Amino acid sequence: MDFNEDLAAFHGQTLLDQAEYLNEAIAYILKLYHNPNRSMRDSTLPDPTSVILVGHSMGGIVARTMLTLSNHQPDSVNTIVTLAAPHARPPVSFDAEIVYTYKRINDYWRNAYSQLWASDNPLWQVTLISIAGGSLDTIVPSDYATTASLVPPTHGFTVFTSTLPNVWTGMDHLAMVWCDQLRKSVVRALYDVIDAGRSSQTRPRSERMKSFKKWFLTGLEDIAEKSPSSGEAKTLLTLEDDSNNFVPAGERLVLRQLGQTGGVKAHILPIPLDSGKRFTLLTNQGLGKLGQPDLVDVLFCSVFPLHAGQSSVIFSYDMDLSGNTSGSTRLACKNALDDVISLPASTADSKHPYDQTPPFSYLQFDLEQLTEHQFVAVVDKAVDAHPGWLIAEVSSTPDSTFEMSSDLTTMIRSGLEINTSYDRPLTMEIRVPSLQSSLLAYKLSINTIPCDDEISLFAPLVRQFIAEPYESKFFVNAKNAEISMHGVAPYMPPPLKARAEAEGFALQIWSDPTCNSTMSISLKVDIPGSMGKLWMRYRTVFAAFPLLIVALVLRKQFKVYDDTGMFVHFDS
Repeated sequence: MDFNEDLAAFHGQTLLDQAEYLNEAIAYILKLYHNPNRSMRDSTLPDPTSVILVGHSMGGIVARTMLTLSNHQPDSVNTIVTLAAPHARPPVSFDAEIVYTYKRINDYWRNAYSQLWASDNPLWQVTLISIAGGSLDTIVPSDYATTASLVPPTHGFTVFTSTLPNVWTGMDHLAMVWCDQLRKSVVRALYDVIDAGRSSQTRPRSERMKSFKKWFLTGLEDIAEKSPSSGEAKTLLTLEDDSNNFVPAGERLVLRQLGQTGGVKAHILPIPLDSGKRFTLLTNQGLGKLGQPDLVDVLFCSVFPLHAGQSSVIFSYDMDLSGNTSGSTRLACKNALDDVISLPASTADSKHPYDQTPPFSYLQFDLEQLTEHQFVAVVDKAVDAHPGWLIAEVSSTPDSTFEMSSDLTTMIRSGLEINTSYDRPLTMEIRVPSLQSSLLAYKLSINTIPCDDEISLFAPLVRQFIAEPYESKFFVNAKNAEISMHGVAPYMPPPLKARAEAEGFALQIWSDPTCNSTMSISLKVDIPGSMGKLWMRYRTVFAAFPLLIVALVLRKQFKVYDDTGMFVHFDS
């Protein structure tokens, strides 16, 4: 619905009028499905009782307002996706009515989700996803897009476009509407939550949230749902009793080139029982589905002794690499495809994360998530030499995580310096809990000594992230990067649900561990950049300050004139 640029951001009554009209429009649309002469539908499908709303800017606020009005038809809206919508606060406050309207709408949503029982919450089945453009949006501050004060994590979240897989870039206020990568991500997510067999036309709320997390989050967040232990093993992997298939415990699997053996080969990594470790895998290949002719499969496996007379038809895919030998090892396996994380390709030629280059595939699991399995099988299916590469390892979490206790004052004064050893893990995390302000900018520098003997498989890749809201930014071929975040902002309402202590700012760095070279990391406060962020966010305040000075001078001039009859010159 296009309201021809109605100034809903400046006028509260205009916002209410639009919401009232859209409620009537939805009721009319839903009635059309009850008339067989107005719609061609499968008679076995139920008539729709709800629609999905996608709102840009103030359209997102209109969508939330609709559910608070008296003419709203119950359960006619259960899914709302907003683009650059200022949920937390009105973008401008010239009109008292818009401030009052915002307060009434947000109070309604907060009170609904504060109820103890679902039956008392009229919004219990509603999911709200807020997508923000980031610092490039100079019209509506992206801090205002947060929904933390309105909905609990079970019903919605805020995410930035730089986080969305295969989007990986911030964008301005209008680009949120026409950016092709973003439109495709939103459309795919909406198709994934649709269920035409239900009258609501959407899947249950919990399943909708799972789909939105899949399409809109990186998969590296703490709330990302992993599925190695769900479902049944569908692949029977049969190997000859050859120790060459097994990677010794504690060693890293490195395939600098696929297809070196001239045939299909499985590399088996044992999963240790130690806690405090994690499995990581990175490759420049797409990890294929079952039975498809891709070059690499990653499987989570357990020993499956096939006894005489026992059928193997329970498996939908049989991968026999035993060479018809009598002695063989059989593994029941699950494909890791559902947990594959796409990362921007980072090579020596990479310039931007959104370059039209096939992405890397990445897997990351704490070993506690793999307790039902004994092995990870990496199947190289290339029969000829191929320039694809793969690195897989089990690393100690303490060795790959740096928790920095530097406070903000120390960061401003001296910055942060970290030097890594040559035997560093594939993935490292640097956490600085004290860095949460959205008003500061930083400069990141990464210096890596070139490989001595081998060509580097990939260039350093950096992900900066903060837990709430879900904002990740990727830097490919990372040497120098400008860091900024949308963390704790002034004058924002508190979260709806009390959360544990914020983790603050963090960096995740992927670097080639096969080079046997050291790497140094430097993070310093960018004073000019911070001043620029302050100006862009509060430029209206700075613009109004001279007007305030002039108004005070005029007031003084008129006061003196009233008392003495003399008009004081402005320069006096």
